Amino acid sequence: MNKKVNTLFFIIGATVFNLLIMLILMLISLTLIAVIFKGNLNSNILSVLMMVIFLGSIIGSFVIYSWLVKRIAKKIDMDKYFLPLFKKRKN
Repeated sequence: MNKKVNTLFFIIGATVFNLLIMLILMLISLTLIAVIFKGNLNSNILSVLMMVIFLGSIIGSFVIYSWLVKRIAKKIDMDKYFLPLFKKRKN
């Protein structure tokens, strides 16, 4: 396979992986909230907690994904297998 196909597969795979991490973090958080409060929550507090869980899951998945990509980049030469996503500007 060439670099374009590798880059495309990497982007698709990374997106799916990032969404899975976000979903897992969200499910874990919702389970913890359900266990801690056992259904004794006001609807206003629950809606605020849902927003916090959603944003926390997005941030958490980004942090985990970034950490993992940095670790992979240390082990393999990404320039050898993938095209650069952003080209440098010519001044």
